[in-house]
Amino acid sequence: MMPIDQTGDQITSESPPQLSELVTHLMRGVQYRENNGEYWTSLLRLQHRVRDYVAVLGLDLVVDEAEGYAFLRSHNTEDENDGGDSIPRLVARRPLSFNVSLILALLRKKLAEFDAGGGETRLVLSRDEVAELVRVFLPETSNEVRLIDQIDTHLKKIVELGFLRRLKSTTGQNVPTYEVCRILKAFVDAQWLADFDDKLAAYAAHYQDARNE
Repeated sequence: MMPIDQTGDQITSESPPQLSELVTHLMRGVQYRENNGEYWTSLLRLQHRVRDYVAVLGLDLVVDEAEGYAFLRSHNTEDENDGGDSIPRLVARRPLSFNVSLILALLRKKLAEFDAGGGETRLVLSRDEVAELVRVFLPETSNEVRLIDQIDTHLKKIVELGFLRRLKSTTGQNVPTYEVCRILKAFVDAQWLADFDDKLAAYAAHYQDARNE
C-alpha cells in the first residue's frame, strides 16, 4: 500500500520537487488561480505541507480560495531590532508614499462598491477614472499634464506592488487601463474600510494643510 503522510497526501518520489516548486513560486510573488490552474490545484492539495515548510522561514501562507490568490507574509513578530532572537524578514516591508496610500484606499473602496453591485467579477478602471477619484484630494493645479504624469508614476508603483494589473489596449486608445487585483482586499481589510470616511477626512486635511503652507 502507498504510504500516507499526516496531511493525507500520498508520499511519492514526485512530492519533494512538487513542494519545492510551489514554495519557489510563492517566494517570487502572489500566485493567482487564473494564471495557472494546475499550479493552483497542487497548491490547494499540498497547502498544509507548504504552510509547515514556510513556517520554518518565519512566513505564513495566505490562501483565499474564493478570490483565487495566495501569497506569503512574515509572521507578526516583535520589533526585529529589539535585541531578541526573532527571525530576519524574508518578505520586506515596503513603505508607501502618501499618494500611493491614498490611491490604494480609494481603489479598495471602489472594489467594495463594485462587489456590492454584483454582476462582473473584474473591476477595470482607466487611468483617467483613477485620476478623477484622486483629484479631489490633490492640490489644485492648472498643469493637467503634470498631474497625469504624477498619477502615471503612482499607478506604476501600485502595479509593481501587485495591486493593479495593466491591461493591453484592444481599442487603440492611448489611455491605459488597469484591473484592480482582488488581493488588495487582503491588505486593506473590512475593519480598515469601516473607518474609511475618517481616513479620507485625514487625507483631505493633509492636503488642505499643504495648500496653506
